Amino acid sequence: MALTMYQLSIPALVRGLGVLTKLLDKAEAYARDNGISTDDLVNARLAPDMLTLAGQVQRVSDTSKGLVGRLTSLEVPRFPDEEKTIDELRQRIAKTLAFLETVGPDDLDDSDSREVVLNFPTLKVTLTGEEYLQKFVLPNFYFHLTTVYDILRHKGVPIGKADYLSLTA
Repeated sequence: MALTMYQLSIPALVRGLGVLTKLLDKAEAYARDNGISTDDLVNARLAPDMLTLAGQVQRVSDTSKGLVGRLTSLEVPRFPDEEKTIDELRQRIAKTLAFLETVGPDDLDDSDSREVVLNFPTLKVTLTGEEYLQKFVLPNFYFHLTTVYDILRHKGVPIGKADYLSLTA
């Protein structure tokens, strides 16, 4: 039996958002234990032309919601990108998770062949739902999740591969 679009997407997104929450928890504990402002972490970036940690978390959330918006008929909540604290970022993740929990396997039935058009400033791309999931959603989701991890590591937060893979308590 082939895997469904639901099986390939929603569990992975839910798991990744859970990992993101744990990373933020560790970041907050590190800041508290080391007298570092959490603002320094939330506003940190790897390079001047990259998004801050807050922006990376927002893109993880938006990518998750975007999958549902483009591949189902469900109403997708909009969250303004206004988070300025770790707690606010955690709340955004929780709202995203709560939304994803409303998505059922039936909602994504036949979405593999649905046409998805992505409009970028200099490029317009048309994909099937399956291509959208494989070539955009999952790579984009993990890019931004990994960048959160990288920012936190760069700032000294003691996290490792097991944290990213969610193999730790």
